[in-house]
This record gives sequence, structure tokens and C-alpha cells, in this order.
Amino acid sequence: MPTGAEAKGVAAISSDGHLSTAQEQTSRKERPPADSQDGWNGTLQQSEAVAPMYDWSPEIQGIILSSYNYASFLVPIPTGYIAGIFGAKYLVGVNLLLSSVLALLIPLAADAGVLSIIVLRIFQGMAQVIVLTSQFSLWVKWAPPLEKSQLVNIAVSGQLMGSFITLLIGGFLCQTKGWPSIFYIFGGIGCVCSFLWFLLVYDDPIHHRFISADEKEYIVCSLAQQDCSPGWSLPIKAMIKSLPLWGILVFYFTEFWIFNIVITYLPTYINSVLQANIRDSGILSALLLGAACIGTILGGLLADFLHSRKIFRLVTIRKLSTAIGVLFPSAAFVSLYWVRFSFSASMGLLALSSVTITFCQTGALVNILDIAPRYTSFLQGLLEVFAYSSGAISSTVAGFLISQDSEFGWRNVFLIAVSINMSGLVFYLIFSQAKVQDWATEQMFTQL
Repeated sequence: MPTGAEAKGVAAISSDGHLSTAQEQTSRKERPPADSQDGWNGTLQQSEAVAPMYDWSPEIQGIILSSYNYASFLVPIPTGYIAGIFGAKYLVGVNLLLSSVLALLIPLAADAGVLSIIVLRIFQGMAQVIVLTSQFSLWVKWAPPLEKSQLVNIAVSGQLMGSFITLLIGGFLCQTKGWPSIFYIFGGIGCVCSFLWFLLVYDDPIHHRFISADEKEYIVCSLAQQDCSPGWSLPIKAMIKSLPLWGILVFYFTEFWIFNIVITYLPTYINSVLQANIRDSGILSALLLGAACIGTILGGLLADFLHSRKIFRLVTIRKLSTAIGVLFPSAAFVSLYWVRFSFSASMGLLALSSVTITFCQTGALVNILDIAPRYTSFLQGLLEVFAYSSGAISSTVAGFLISQDSEFGWRNVFLIAVSINMSGLVFYLIFSQAKVQDWATEQMFTQL
């Protein structure tokens, strides 16, 4: 396992989480009802004293939040291909540094206007996609088959941990130091993490200077039977005809539709619908993401335990995990509208969805490592295209629906997301496999 993976994940996701928190806490025009008006006014006056406020409508906020995804689909495929051939160390390090520097510039971009912050977010999104896509070429060379799920999940949990930390202290920073301090602090942390990445991370265990000889031998021997050497050529025609691959691609699109809404709009929902004040909504959102982080790690451990003890076949683990990660959150989101007047019931459902949605990570979201280890980097780039295209659409649609009707808009957002997610689950369950595909066992020369 490459040291520094969790730190990279935390830094890579934090800038995205910051914008969501900062904008929702400084630019939202909606106000809570009278029983919480005093708390709102106090927070608002305190925020205005230390930072500028922006009169951005829900539609504008939706565009800004989704602008992260607008050009992201352009970079994953070439990134995955290049990382698979040349390695991920420098791709990740350089773009982590770039993303962190752009985070430091977000307050200036906000002062310059909506267009400026949208352009900055587009470039930041491209940099972060390169970071998140490139890392999968590392796992092909670092993750033993029986430890694959838990190692990938531990690293992925860094994304949730970054959002957890940001939301937990974001409200406090907004009230005491002003919302720009969020970007300055976490952008600076990202810069530090990028330098640590260059010092500590290696593309493969063979060239790593700090691991023991026994650990190096164990990793290399465990991967000896797995053909993961990258090739310059790609079996494009075979990939296009591969139903197991299409099952993963379709599920990525449908899963990230609902996942992006959860990450982007969770603080807004808690504040505007459940009528929690700004500080409490940030803390509650953080606790939900913290629970999701723990669920991600435990889910990976459970999947590898079931696999190593041969309790279930790997394909059964992938399908079962995916089904749990869709069915339980879907039931929770559908129920939210009818329990919206009960704060405890709503938070209970949100907690259930936050924990169980992470099971998809040990299911379909890691399945690409099973069926095509040789082409993991390239295919992960292709998957990211589907994921970020879905994110761009879902955030924009959600912002539009909420702005049209503050009550029924949320219901429609959740119902549409659940319907799309369920369709992806059915498609995945029908066509998914967990064995290396024939077209991924040897290089097949195909005209690109």
C-alpha cells in the first residue's frame, strides 16, 4: 500500500467539500422559520462582519457546485492511459498541488464574480479527477488479491474523512474567521500533502525504499499470477462488446447521480428542510460522513474476510455489496419526504443511507480491478467520465427542482435519484462478473 494514499484522498476531496459548505453558509437566501430566526440572524451578522456575502440564487449555486464536473469528463481517459504506462506518482503529486493552489484562490475568484469561480472550479475539477483516476494504477501493483477491497476502501475513506473534517469545523471557521479561512487552511494542508506525496509514495513495491524485504516479497509474489503489466495497445472492440464492463459503467453513472446529490446537498437539506441552524447542520453533516467513513473501512474488511474464508464467491460478494449499497439508501431517501417533520426520524434515515451507500465501494465500484487488472487505469478513467457526467447533470437538475418548489422539489430530487439508481443496480446484477475477462488476459492490437 503506498504510504500517503489517505492523505491524498483527504486533500483531494476537501476543496470540493469546502465550496459546498462555504457557499451554502454564506450565500443562501432562504431563511429558517421564525422559531430559529434569532439564531440565524446572530450567525448572519457574525459572518457578515468577517467575510463578504453573495446573493446567489439556488440555480446559480447549483451551477457553481456542478461546474466541478463540467470539463472533468475530458481528462480521465487520457489520464488513466498515461498512468497505466508511466505510473501515477507524478501525475497525482502535481495535480494535487495544483488543486490545492486553486483552493487558495477561490475567495479571490468569488470576489471577481460568478464566472471567475466557475472557471476556477472547472480547472480544479480537472486536476482532482486526474488525482482520483491515477491512483488506481497504484492498486494494481500494490494490493494483494485477498486484501484488495480493504486497501482500496481505506484509501477511498480519505475522501469522506476530508469532508467530515471540513464540515465539522467549517461552521466554526465561518463564524470566527470568515468563510475564506476554510479555503486558506485546507488549501495549505493540500500543498503540504502534495510534497509528502512526492517524498513517500512509489509506483510499485519493488522500488520502494522504506518497506521491509518480507513485505515486498509478499506483495510481489501475491501478484505474480495476476497479469497486470500495462500495454500500449487497447482491445477497444472487445471492451465495447463486454457486458460485464458495461454493467460497471452503467452503475457508475447511476450511483454517482445519487452520491453526488448526497455529498453536495446534504448540509442544505439539513438546514433548509430540517431547520437546523448553520453550525448544527455542518456538524450533523460531518457526523453522517464520519459514519460513512467508518462504514467504508468496515465494508472492505468484511468483503475480504468473506473472500479469504471462501464463505462467498467473489462475484457474490460484489453483487451482494452493491445491492445493499443501493436498496437500503433508496428506501431511506424515498421515506424522507414523509418523515420530514420529525428531526430524529430524518436523521436516522440519513444515517442509514450514509453508512449503507458505502457498500457499493466493495461491490461495483471496485469490480474493475477484478475483470481487467491490465487495463485498470484506462478503464477507471472511462468510469470517471460516466461518474462526472452524472455529477454534472444531477447537481444542475437538483438545483433547478429545489428552486422551483422548496417542498416538493426535494421529494422529486430523491425520487428521480432512486429511480435512476435502481435501474443501474438491475443492470449490474444481470451482467456483472468477477473473473478476468478474456480480452484482458493478453494484449490485443486494435486501431484506436
